[in-house]
Amino acid sequence: MLSDIASAVVPALGRLTTSADLAAVPAPGILVANHTSLADPGIVLAALRRLDIEPVVLAAAGLWRVPVLNRLLDQGGHVPVHRRTARAADALDGAAAALAAGRYVLIYGEGRIPPRRDASEAGPEAFRSGPARLAAASGAHVIPVGQAGARRVTSGSPLKQVAGLLTAPARRPRFHVHIGAPLHLPAEVGPASAAAHRAVTAAWRTAAHHLGEPLTHPRGHVHEETNLQLNYPSA
Repeated sequence: MLSDIASAVVPALGRLTTSADLAAVPAPGILVANHTSLADPGIVLAALRRLDIEPVVLAAAGLWRVPVLNRLLDQGGHVPVHRRTARAADALDGAAAALAAGRYVLIYGEGRIPPRRDASEAGPEAFRSGPARLAAASGAHVIPVGQAGARRVTSGSPLKQVAGLLTAPARRPRFHVHIGAPLHLPAEVGPASAAAHRAVTAAWRTAAHHLGEPLTHPRGHVHEETNLQLNYPSA
């Protein structure tokens, strides 16, 4: 349901294009995407829908407090992440169950939107341990997803983000999502997080190149964190 809504809304905001390293994306798999804007989850879901992929999304538990949205999340089988609580690790069990059922799972390795005010593209921040831990627990491969252009819709201060969203249909910004080749991560969390970070960074570079966006060097590789955390978006 969320994928259908994104597929209807995103084309009204701008021009979305997609590319992939493979003709078909094997399932099940852990889709790991870079996170730059409140708009990018919708953009990524719309792009994946074009490939007939409707993933289970690991989303901040606070979103289940939003009327209507909570029903959509439940209907789609999406997994709440209770950040900074003893229940945070429960999300891994829900995600692993979705993978065992043959579904894709979408997770944001950075766990937050970067605290920048400008609308430019920059490489992914350091990854938290969630993707590596999920891959180790499930044995599933990781599918890197790079998106660029979402910050042309929402970025900066809250007022600027609202203005960006309202004016996007007239400005018609361009978005691109690139799906990289699947990879199996090392068993150790540190090297696995670094490998996932490199793969998502490469996919992001490809997406930014499609838009002609200048690239900024990414900030590091792995952020050690005992709790699985995700912003999709924060609430």
